[in-house]
Amino acid sequence: MAGTQRLIVVDIVRGLAITGVVLFHLVWNFEFTGIISGVAQHTAWLMFGRSLAGTFMILVGVSLVLAHRTQIRWSPFLRRLSIIALAAAAVTLVTYLVFPASFVYFGILHAIAAATLIGVLFIRAPASLCLAAGTAIFALPFFYESTAFDTRLTAWVGFFTQPPPSNDFVPIFPWVGLTLFGMAATKWLLAFDLEDYLSRSAPQGQAARFLAWCGRRSLVIYLVHQPVLLAVIVPVSRLLI
Repeated sequence: MAGTQRLIVVDIVRGLAITGVVLFHLVWNFEFTGIISGVAQHTAWLMFGRSLAGTFMILVGVSLVLAHRTQIRWSPFLRRLSIIALAAAAVTLVTYLVFPASFVYFGILHAIAAATLIGVLFIRAPASLCLAAGTAIFALPFFYESTAFDTRLTAWVGFFTQPPPSNDFVPIFPWVGLTLFGMAATKWLLAFDLEDYLSRSAPQGQAARFLAWCGRRSLVIYLVHQPVLLAVIVPVSRLLI
C-alpha cells in the first residue's frame, strides 16, 4: 500500500470474516427457529465463531498501523471510533429489547472500540513491545480470575469466573491481546518491506473483488445482516414447522 492506497489483501481477509459471520448467524437462526438442531451449539461451530471474532480483533491492529504509520490521523481516527461506539450502543439497545436475558453488553463492536483506544497508545511503540503487551493481555485471564468480575458492570474486563449470559461476549482480556499481535505483525511487515509483495500477490478475480467489497463494508453488513436473515427465515420456519 503506497500512500493512502488500501492493502487489498486486508479487505479480502475482512470480507472473508464478515461472510463467515453471516454464515454463522444463518445457522444460528436456523436452529433458533427450529429448522435444524444440534449444530449451532456444537463445539466446533462455536470455535468457528470465536475464530471470526479473533480475526476481526487482529485486523483492528493491522488497520491501525497501516492507517497511522507516519502519524496519528486524529480526525479519521475519532470519526471511525465514534461510528463503532454508536453501532455498539445500538446493538446493546436492540438486543436488550429483543433478548433481555442475554443481551449484548460487550460484544465484538464494543471490543473493537476498546481495542482501538488501547491500540492507538502503541502506534509509535516498537513491534517487540506490542508483542509483549499483547502476550500479557492474552495470557493474564488464564492465570487470574475473581467473582468480582461476574457482573455485567465488570465482566467486560475479562477476569470473571462465570460471566452473565450474552449472545455475543468479547471481553478486553484476552481479546485485545490479538489486536496488539496484529499491530506487531504489521510493524514487522513494514520493517521488512513486505507490503509491496502482498499488494502484488493479492488474489484477483471476481470472488476476490466481491470479498474486498464486503470487507470495505463489513460494519454495515454486520449491522443489517441479522434483521434481514430473520425477516426471511422466521416466515419460512412457520411454513416448514
